[in-house]
Amino acid sequence: MPTHNENRARPGKPGAGDDNREGLVRLQRFLADAGVASRRHSELLIREGRVKVNGQRVHELPIFITPGEDRIQVDGTVIEGPERLVYIMLNKPSKTLTTVEDEPGAARRTVLDLVDHPSGVRLYPVGRLDYDTRGMLLLTNDGALANQLTHPRYGVEKTYHAVVKGYLAEEALEQLEKGIYLAERREGHTVGAVRASHVKLRIVRRDRERTILEITLKEGRNRQVRRMLAAVGCPVKKLERVAMGPVKLKGLAVGEWRELSRVEVQRLRQAVDKGGKKPGNAAKKKAKTTTKTTKTMTKKPRRTREGGR
Repeated sequence: MPTHNENRARPGKPGAGDDNREGLVRLQRFLADAGVASRRHSELLIREGRVKVNGQRVHELPIFITPGEDRIQVDGTVIEGPERLVYIMLNKPSKTLTTVEDEPGAARRTVLDLVDHPSGVRLYPVGRLDYDTRGMLLLTNDGALANQLTHPRYGVEKTYHAVVKGYLAEEALEQLEKGIYLAERREGHTVGAVRASHVKLRIVRRDRERTILEITLKEGRNRQVRRMLAAVGCPVKKLERVAMGPVKLKGLAVGEWRELSRVEVQRLRQAVDKGGKKPGNAAKKKAKTTTKTTKTMTKKPRRTREGGR
């Protein structure tokens, strides 16, 4: 079952850890984000007694409120703040579609059928998990972060546990580490083969009956893990995502969900920032800048007079 915070307006100094609790924001920040005034001017409005929280006039700072739950008024006018950003971790079961809704006429279960958030905000899956794949799936209404977590440029790692039948040989592991060529399809047609980028591998368990392999990759191509293992003769029996970046699947039974903590959201943002600042990305940006500079410098110089004629 999901966990919910029942925070109310908190005048004065927050208690231990209150400022870091998910969902709480400073009142002046809420007013600034809602377009009432700048943060500094919003502080002045509060000190002048022109702001009410749940019908109570407030004067002193700091004050922490929960957007979407607390009722905020300025000079008697109710302030509707920006939609609260929600971050959900779902332990997706197999036989569940990672989509907002199924195709017309079909009635398969989707991930949104499992998540009933009390705020009523419209959530979207971050990336995809195959219909038969289970494990960690993030859902959010933060489109910017969702795009960054799935865009190859940022290189956020996704970690899976794959169960394959039998003993996975060292030769197969070497092939996976070198990179498997996978067919590239566009508009339903095969247009060639593209080599999968480097993956990290770790044997969790291996015996004659089965092998449990941990695979960490930065790409997100269609059914990539299953296709890679099938290419080395080891079709996947079960597949589970156990982590995205630094955030791991924990504390959830299959089919359950919870909100991410503020610390977990911060760690995801840090992973995105780290990926965006990698030397390779910086070098590409620098190369573009250098090219522009070179073109500018190669323009025909103006003639200057050196002495008289």
